[in-house]
Amino acid sequence: MKRMLTGNAAAAWAARLADVDYVPAFPITPQTEIIEQLAAWAAAGEIPARFVTLDSEHSMLTAAGAAAATGARVFTATSSQGLLYGFELLYTVAGWRVPFVLVNVSRALASPITLEPDHNDVLAARDSGFLQIHAETCQEVLDSILIAYRVAEDARVLLPVIVNLDGFSLSFTREPVELPAADAVAAYLGVYAPAHAFVRGDRPMAQGVAVLGGAPYSYFRYQLQLAAENALGVHEEAAGAFAEAFGRRYGLIEGYRLEGAELVLVMSNSFATKGQAAVDRARAAGVRLGLLRLRVLRPFPRAAIRQALAGRRAVAVIDQNLSVGFGGITAAEIAHALYAEPARPLLLAYVGGLGGKEIGDAEFQRIVDDLGRAAATGEAPPPRLLFTDADAAQVATLLRIAGKEVPA
Repeated sequence: MKRMLTGNAAAAWAARLADVDYVPAFPITPQTEIIEQLAAWAAAGEIPARFVTLDSEHSMLTAAGAAAATGARVFTATSSQGLLYGFELLYTVAGWRVPFVLVNVSRALASPITLEPDHNDVLAARDSGFLQIHAETCQEVLDSILIAYRVAEDARVLLPVIVNLDGFSLSFTREPVELPAADAVAAYLGVYAPAHAFVRGDRPMAQGVAVLGGAPYSYFRYQLQLAAENALGVHEEAAGAFAEAFGRRYGLIEGYRLEGAELVLVMSNSFATKGQAAVDRARAAGVRLGLLRLRVLRPFPRAAIRQALAGRRAVAVIDQNLSVGFGGITAAEIAHALYAEPARPLLLAYVGGLGGKEIGDAEFQRIVDDLGRAAATGEAPPPRLLFTDADAAQVATLLRIAGKEVPA
């Protein structure tokens, strides 16, 4: 059955179809629509889940981890400052090895403040132990949440998962979404049979332990690392089973017109759709350009990225984030993945789309031109911030309104 759904509504429907037991919640823009929909269903008796509004994201994540530790299938959602408010608990519940799904609706962080998307919120959580899946479309939001439960609850993984979607540009965008039948989803996910330490005493995990020395602490942290690495293979199995059941296939990464591409854009999330349009324009002009979309960012799929970028002449990574004092986060991670390759492509780094700023056709054309020059000369330009004359004029107008001097 197809419905026109926002990205937020698709997330709520995924939780409903997964037959979750418990939804601890706290509202924050632009995520609130998800929990409003789940609250309405719970109040009407349309879903059996226990819906509870907590006093903060910190309490919400505590409740989510505790409920998952008792064997409940748990769903919750947050965004931006809310994710940061509960940041302490991300590390805690991941260390508990409790599987649940947390949807993050990306929104740029203060200060200054905006309601538009970029990825500094979710990428700040990349070292916490949560796995991360990043969605481009409303359909992928729903499907990724279902796949996330199957991966998280696998005995080889037992880790919580963040499914990320862009605020506003996807959270409130309506697209046709295929809703799978509830019985088919139940067959795909199976009955949640907890295998973690609060239920089974034969698994050495650090739940409930207050203080540990360095050696046992290192042991448990390494177990966390191994579980995350296992998730790469488990995701491939889960995605294969999902394709068989529902006809839609998702990889760790997704390629667009990579066949024969000498130059490649690397992006993630909903702005990758803009990148695909740029690829189509370049191809029409005779430029052999393709796009690689990063879908699973934790665990980082190094081998898949190396394989996808092998033989390319130049690669441009467009980061919708900024690690202050360093640069784009994913550009550095891709550089690390390619470092040992003897014939690695030239790597160009761009930061764009901060606070939801549009990445326009002219900016994509500049990147394509830079890629062509780099491939021809063998030299990559320094990292760049995508910022146009029109953007500068907008800032100048605001400065004049505030009575400030406009820089030359």
